[in-house]
Amino acid sequence: MLSIFSKSTAQTLPSESIYDIKINGLNGQAINLSDYKGKYILFVNVASKCGFTGQYEDLQKLYDKYQDKLMIIGAPCNQFGGQEPGTAQEIQSFCQANYGVTFLMTEKLDVKGDNQHPLYQWLTKQSKNGKTDSKVKWNFQKYLINKDGSMIDYYFSITNPMSDKLTKHLK
Repeated sequence: MLSIFSKSTAQTLPSESIYDIKINGLNGQAINLSDYKGKYILFVNVASKCGFTGQYEDLQKLYDKYQDKLMIIGAPCNQFGGQEPGTAQEIQSFCQANYGVTFLMTEKLDVKGDNQHPLYQWLTKQSKNGKTDSKVKWNFQKYLINKDGSMIDYYFSITNPMSDKLTKHLK
């Protein structure tokens, strides 16, 4: 029996499927998340002018190594220090020219606050993802989803994309 002072950390069934969330790519075309059923998905809020921007390089390495079972989806966000001021074209050009990014990039979105995108509502609310509540603290925070569309965990910006914390799930 749980006391009123203990909190259950057991995973519950999500109230909605991540695969039903609507999101557009940087090019304006719809991204159908259900296309990635059976693969892990790593969501990362990204920015071009951040101290963590160099992680694009390791995100690309991670994608190159595991793309048979992993999709990385970068979500440009300008909510942390105005570090992603660019247009969709500027962001795409920057990522390709500087880091050779070939993984998916979404339209620029809000990851917190009143206009939080439904994707980030799902990622940050236990009532939606069935696993945990979290807050996006800064650029390059990562959320890993398993092959069945369930939340595995989230990782703060300081966690390198090639870290064992992440790759142990992909091996």
